[in-house]
Amino acid sequence: METVNYPEPVAKLLTYGEPETEYYKDWPNYLEETGIGPEHIPDLLRMIDDKGLRTQDPDEDDPKYWGPVHAWRALGQLKDAAAVQPLLDRITDLLDYDTGLGEWALEELPDVFGLIGKEAIPPLTQYLADTSHDGEARVNVGTALEKMAEIHPETREECIKVLTQQLETMEPEAYELNAFLILNLVNLQVKEALPLIEKMFAEDRVDESIINLDNVLIKFGLKEPPPVPRFEFPGRPVATPSEKYFTGYTSSTKSNVKTAKKAKQKQAKASRKKNRRK
Repeated sequence: METVNYPEPVAKLLTYGEPETEYYKDWPNYLEETGIGPEHIPDLLRMIDDKGLRTQDPDEDDPKYWGPVHAWRALGQLKDAAAVQPLLDRITDLLDYDTGLGEWALEELPDVFGLIGKEAIPPLTQYLADTSHDGEARVNVGTALEKMAEIHPETREECIKVLTQQLETMEPEAYELNAFLILNLVNLQVKEALPLIEKMFAEDRVDESIINLDNVLIKFGLKEPPPVPRFEFPGRPVATPSEKYFTGYTSSTKSNVKTAKKAKQKQAKASRKKNRRK
């Protein structure tokens, strides 16, 4: 795999190999393990951009292939606002990438922005409100604000305000974005947003394949989940209510949310490629 040269300690990221987890709390402590600091932000961004690493014919057994993932993680752990705008400038490219790195970006960029904290809120707010940006990138930014509210509780009120105000704009035909904004508010248990959420559904402004009003009410504890039939198959576990979409924020629910997001991402990518060929 041909790539550019990187100085130490950034070059150490090319030795980590395939990540074992997407959960930010389980990431290696790159700063302690490598000695990476704010002065290395330009090199970390170069690694994210490195086309030699992000090859269309990847060798996932080559540790270097995973360098960009470790680079954006290190940027998050640096908690330096100087990395926010450069990452936002690259977000569509990273999410649109056809190899497995695109799915890692989908899952991890919200954590990266969330880790950076309060100083990231103004550029994230501006990006989310800009209708010229790609829809799936704006969804990712909304999720970043949700993650920030969880990681840095002192930012919760401000993050909720940004998410709510964006939903209040009643942006025409932003059905998927509205659905994910509602999901962000539901995950944060912002029950005071329920009148606005109900209005969005009443005015048919939400993609209900992502979330519907019953899902919202169940997650807020305002409605009982429907009974789930129990089907037994030889050699397979019995289905339980916790495995239903949005009946509770369990690991199964999180998996379903990720699946829904990935499906939407793939549909959007296919549509864009089709349009390019026309």
